[in-house]
Amino acid sequence: MWCRRLAWLFKVPCQLSGSTRHRSLWLPRDRRTSPTAAARWHHTAPESLKCAWQLHGDHLELRYANTLMRFDFVWLRDHCRSASCYNAKTNQRSLDTASVDLGIKPKAVRVDETTLFLTWPDGHVTRYGLEWLVKNSYEGQKQQVMHPRILWNAEIYRQAQVPSVDCRSFLETDEGLKEFLQNFLLYGIAFVENVTPTKEDTEILAERISLIRETIYGRMWYFTSDFSRGDTAYTKLALDRHTDTTYFQEPCGIQVFHCLKHEGTGGRTLLVDGFYAAEQVLRQAPDQFELLSKVPLKHEYVENVGDCHNHMIGVGPVLNVYPWNNELYLIRYNNYDRAVINTVPYDVVHRWYAAHRTLTTELRRPENELWVKLKPGKALFIDNWRVLHGREAFTGYRQLCGCYLTRDDVLNTARLLGLQA
Repeated sequence: MWCRRLAWLFKVPCQLSGSTRHRSLWLPRDRRTSPTAAARWHHTAPESLKCAWQLHGDHLELRYANTLMRFDFVWLRDHCRSASCYNAKTNQRSLDTASVDLGIKPKAVRVDETTLFLTWPDGHVTRYGLEWLVKNSYEGQKQQVMHPRILWNAEIYRQAQVPSVDCRSFLETDEGLKEFLQNFLLYGIAFVENVTPTKEDTEILAERISLIRETIYGRMWYFTSDFSRGDTAYTKLALDRHTDTTYFQEPCGIQVFHCLKHEGTGGRTLLVDGFYAAEQVLRQAPDQFELLSKVPLKHEYVENVGDCHNHMIGVGPVLNVYPWNNELYLIRYNNYDRAVINTVPYDVVHRWYAAHRTLTTELRRPENELWVKLKPGKALFIDNWRVLHGREAFTGYRQLCGCYLTRDDVLNTARLLGLQA
């Protein structure tokens, strides 16, 4: 499945037979009987036959590392990495894409054991490493994942015994920060222990990995049950599982919670891996998964309390996937904030409700619920694009502080430490 493919492409060279009979199996079915068509396949080294290629009217077909790839000629010219076309120091394209002739064709093609050489009509030569082409081709990307993850229910997470990171190690060492980010990237949640229970210390913690995102709730916020924002979250009531800021065009990427004080009972935090639940839908009802990934919905936030007047609307499907490999990257699930469904025709909306029910059933399975008691000194970071959160009802005075972080900065910090993010 899309969420389990954590391995890179196989690097086994393709072993082709030198006979026309075996070579023709690479051709479209309607051309396998043509000796002329079969003869167009060229091998880089007849003795090993690790790679073969064939020119077509508008593209190059290349077989390498067990992958059959097709490259448009304009694409091959546009992505040239020569000094005149690409600035290797800045990692930016120098070639003006609009200047490339849309009917361009290479004048000559040559492939050795490691490199593709293309000579263009003006004499310019483009070189591509075959490994680079496998990694960057459409066919290669379909076999890779953008973000390796470990999907979990409550039992899987408990058995993994994912450690919390000590605050001092998190703040003062790259090793502690890297361990924290690795846990966060794999599981979508991570904890820091022994944090001084103040808003100021929580802010220092958050700024270690990201800029803090300013929102309508401010920069750093205190969270009490005073109904100050006209929102269910600002009460003592239980909250069902949800993701935050679904009414933003780009929902906040990471949420930080730190309980500063609780004098009462209840108030445990609920965490559910939305991607784990979505995978169950994909396995059981792929047509419903597809519907949830394509039907756009509106979510809204309406606030008219005191001097605060807001009406925010965000639009997007419940499940957001990369179209080339069907990998899920964002779940937008909040039944509290979903607006009137007026973006879906009548002959689709009933099927959408059925798909939504299937996903909700998975999200509400008791075995998928991880309950955590947040106490002063224990800060929780949540991937708001993946993990749903909620809480049980509580009594007494309960104060939390927290903030939202910019997703790009968190991922950048992880990459700088050598992690795939």
